[in-house]
Amino acid sequence: QAVSLSLTTTAVSLSLSVVLGTPLAYLLARRDFRGRQVIDTLIDLPMVLPPAVAGVALLMAFGRRGLIGAYLDAWGVSLAFTSAAVVLAQVFVAAPFYIKAAVAGFEGVERELEQAAAIDGAGRRRIFRHITAPLAWPSLLGGAVMTWARALGEFGATIIFAGNFPGRTQTMPLAIYLGLELDLSTALTLSAILLSVSFLVLFVVKGLLRRRVGV
Repeated sequence: QAVSLSLTTTAVSLSLSVVLGTPLAYLLARRDFRGRQVIDTLIDLPMVLPPAVAGVALLMAFGRRGLIGAYLDAWGVSLAFTSAAVVLAQVFVAAPFYIKAAVAGFEGVERELEQAAAIDGAGRRRIFRHITAPLAWPSLLGGAVMTWARALGEFGATIIFAGNFPGRTQTMPLAIYLGLELDLSTALTLSAILLSVSFLVLFVVKGLLRRRVGV
């Protein structure tokens, strides 16, 4: 159950991070607007906050008596201590890794190439799809892997905001933590699985990147 929940929630968290983070990263890389530095700082904040503080912040914001959670509770929506809370905690702590990598990737694309395509009549979406995204692809893929890995290993924010309920919110790190107290063999087995999956994903991604750059 812990393995299945971890793989499912991290897949959802990664998808949300890419879908929501890519436009934001592109905006930060290509536009200079008022409040940009504030947004950039807010993105960096979850990366330096202790995970426990992140969990408390999420609980105070989305708990039943939280700033936002109170309004959601009035509509019958409860996020805390659910599988959705696991995803939200993972996105909160892991999405910045993708966004920062994507910003660096987009900033590294030469604007002259995009301008040349625009002169030839290509629209913004076509330019992004055929020029910007392919050239920034190594950074995007690297950021996505770091985001997935961070989400897979998330512990502090998850246990505070989502709890440790088997089959519902107990991810692999939480199961390992519980296994150390109750059943060492279970903790060792889950640790081995987590290590193997992480190594396999990183190995495959590194192979794809090497093939991409022709090394």
